[in-house]
Amino acid sequence: MPVESRVAVHDVEIALFEWPGEDPPIFFCHATGFHARCWDQVIAHLAGRHSFALDARGHGRSSKPAPPYEWRNFGADVAGVAEALKLSGAIGVGHSMGGHAVTLGAALRPQSFSSLLLIDPVIRPRGAYVGPWLEAHFVSKRRNRWKSAQEMFDRFQDRAPFANWDRAVLRDYCDYGLLPDGDSFVLACAPLIEASIYENSPAPASDIYGEIAGITIPVRVLRAGKVPAPGDVMGQSPTAPDLAASFQQGVDLCLTENSHFIPMEAPALIAQLIADSPR
Repeated sequence: MPVESRVAVHDVEIALFEWPGEDPPIFFCHATGFHARCWDQVIAHLAGRHSFALDARGHGRSSKPAPPYEWRNFGADVAGVAEALKLSGAIGVGHSMGGHAVTLGAALRPQSFSSLLLIDPVIRPRGAYVGPWLEAHFVSKRRNRWKSAQEMFDRFQDRAPFANWDRAVLRDYCDYGLLPDGDSFVLACAPLIEASIYENSPAPASDIYGEIAGITIPVRVLRAGKVPAPGDVMGQSPTAPDLAASFQQGVDLCLTENSHFIPMEAPALIAQLIADSPR
């Protein structure tokens, strides 16, 4: 089991989980609505490696300021945690929103990272940062209250997209994704917070191409290539198809058999890609 701590950065406290082991360390950043412990099964395949995973602000056990949620704050938090840890030469791994956050974090504190693995990051085409995604309000209607993690698991296990997830990852998502509230539990990322994050994804302030141009370390962009079912907004890849070319040392990898939820579907594959990362 990891060691849990708190790191004060900017105006929040970030919950941080650490698995001691062999350096160079690996630093994990999760997707919108997820939490640090969604990486447990990837880390289990990396037994013996020094690993860190954080709960982004608004998620898990970290502070939850009121909306709105600006995307640049997530990257600034990554840089702040890395500075507090005196992190050096780490492999940065980010999924979805976490890919955006670890990219900006690496630009803000370059000495902390030796390479990046960006898993279907929410870094859109350059022309897509034109304003808020007003349709994101549907996310605020997610069911928030549950009797138990088991009830949540039972409800999700046969439904898209969860039916395609590794069972142990789904279990971690449910077990660590709820917080006690009275005689029941609520989501560790409240639906209103999650909706605010989605809403600001394409805002002009979320454009980090200026920072990307200054990143000199090797970067692998892992994109989801599986065509989602009609109407499946969440399964679609949010990654600019030519994103890798924007990095000085970028490599593009497209997985045609996986949806946006690559780490949930294939934790062993992600672990292998991390193990093969440049050091």
